[in-house]
Amino acid sequence: MQQAADDISVHHGCRLKFVNFEAHENHISHETQGLSDKHLVVRRGKPFKLTLLFHSRSWNPRTENLVLEVCLGGLSERIPVLFSKERCKPKGWSATLYPGNTHPQSVIVHICSPVLCSVALYDLLLHIEAIRHRRSYVVGTFVLLYNPWLKDDPVHMPLDVHLEEYLRSDYGLIYMGTHLNVSKRPWSFGQYEPGVLEACLKLLQVSPQHLSDKHTDYMLRLVSNAVYQAGIKPTDWSGSADILHRWVSSNCSPVRYGQCWVFAAVLCTGTLEYPCTSIHKVCVYVCISSCVMSCRNFHVWVECWMRRPDLGAGFDGWQVVDPTPQERSAGLFRCGPSPVAAVQLRCFGAPHDTSFIYASVDADVIRLIVRDGRVVGRTVDTEWVGQLICTKSLGSDRPENLTQTYKGRCLGETSPSLEVSLEIDGVPSLGESIRMSVTITNQSSSRRILMEHVDAQLKEYNSSPQESFWKTHKEVHMQPCEVLTLHHIIPHCDYESVLAGEDIVNVAVVIKDMRTKERVLAAQEFSISSPWITIEIEGGDSIQIKKQHTAQVSFSNLFISSLPGAVLTVEGSGLLQGKQEARLPGEKIEKTVSIMASSPGTKLLMATFSHSNSPHVVCRSFHRVSVTPASC
Repeated sequence: MQQAADDISVHHGCRLKFVNFEAHENHISHETQGLSDKHLVVRRGKPFKLTLLFHSRSWNPRTENLVLEVCLGGLSERIPVLFSKERCKPKGWSATLYPGNTHPQSVIVHICSPVLCSVALYDLLLHIEAIRHRRSYVVGTFVLLYNPWLKDDPVHMPLDVHLEEYLRSDYGLIYMGTHLNVSKRPWSFGQYEPGVLEACLKLLQVSPQHLSDKHTDYMLRLVSNAVYQAGIKPTDWSGSADILHRWVSSNCSPVRYGQCWVFAAVLCTGTLEYPCTSIHKVCVYVCISSCVMSCRNFHVWVECWMRRPDLGAGFDGWQVVDPTPQERSAGLFRCGPSPVAAVQLRCFGAPHDTSFIYASVDADVIRLIVRDGRVVGRTVDTEWVGQLICTKSLGSDRPENLTQTYKGRCLGETSPSLEVSLEIDGVPSLGESIRMSVTITNQSSSRRILMEHVDAQLKEYNSSPQESFWKTHKEVHMQPCEVLTLHHIIPHCDYESVLAGEDIVNVAVVIKDMRTKERVLAAQEFSISSPWITIEIEGGDSIQIKKQHTAQVSFSNLFISSLPGAVLTVEGSGLLQGKQEARLPGEKIEKTVSIMASSPGTKLLMATFSHSNSPHVVCRSFHRVSVTPASC
């Protein structure tokens, strides 16, 4: 309910008293419950209703006309309020009075926007016009979003199971690590948190593209270039709401720091009800040029669902949008939207940035062995890039393999006379020894005397390997056409001061023929599995909205040594205010927290564990909580 602001002091004729935005009914009808407590939020192309209440003198349709006006920036459009007996689909803005909607001191107006109307925050005015007077009122504001439920909207998504996963769900998973050991990290999109929708709208308003051309709607190209400059470590973020709130409160200054999974997760929040999902590519080396590698263990981007009338129906559906600033596109750091179908079919001319995305998922890796500044060995690997491309499965936390939707087949090179491969035994866990095997194949008919060099290095997400924390070398004698397997063990004591949970380890082996000086190389990357944090909700995992519940969070130290400076941290967007910590010595650390949900749906309670001997978070865990409406 909002009181109207009268801007003309004329005392005769009909006067507006209140406007009831019918928010509860409209939000249910438009599937926008919980998105904002400040504005009416509706979807384009679908009617919503307002109730206009007048002062003691009722509105006379024979002598006075009602005209609504919607305003967006410097643009506006007048909408005459017309009587109609039938519900139709107008091409432009419409305001309709149906039979039974007119009462002595009020009328119910049904407003409908065009299906391709700009997504934005609109101002709404009402004009009461007669021959001798005109009275105008500032009615209020409303937010217009995309409408995936509407067939004519380019973002239409027909299946409800897809809408539940890609639109309504308030949490997602970030898959990290390597194809040998894919780890997952929870992310709270926070789309139902107070102020998040308004922050996303602010992104559009302050964009340089929007300020220079307010008549053009290119939301995905715009948002993919919006929030960050490269604060807070990227690994410490767990949700979008905190980032967006910081951005707004700092007068739209860059939020530091972000990495690809942070950029992609915030974009999933900031697409203003565009159906989208985050895509994860592991074991990746991209943009190889002049033997210089941009080394990246994994990368995360976003797919958004929409039609592409500029390209034809064959390119409708999922579109790649990558918000991580990597290369300029049309002068700005942005990437996409590019159809996934165009990437798979190698249609490099399809807009936008398809050739760059293709190179990111299907490039060749050239490995060079360099000694004293000279290249002494060279191999080409056509399979390394994009070994696994995945996203969260529908209704499940398991990764769905999307590799074949992006990649075509590649032809490998002929086999050399000396081959080497490296395999990690099982999935290494923090606190256990790392076991690996090196297999050498002598394809020649001659004996060989070889030197084996193996070393292991810690590798940051997007950087080259650091100094080796473990290495070994030995002489190997091989018979003609022999296949030999060598086994190696890295004990926990050799890496405990270097590695933490989810860290990436790069292991490389170089085999050198002592007579011919021929060298071959194999490399493998893997992540260390971390210990588990136990999270239990008293009374079960289903709780009622706005009722207090108790959660028990605990971590047991299974390591051989004690852990000084141990800290257990608990947080949960929509369940807890801020973060809560427990700092207790001993073999087990526990924290009891009180949680209360502010909105229905699936929420995440997240916990991390760290200690002073490790520079990183040792382990993290999450627990899904189903929030149901309060019982009557």
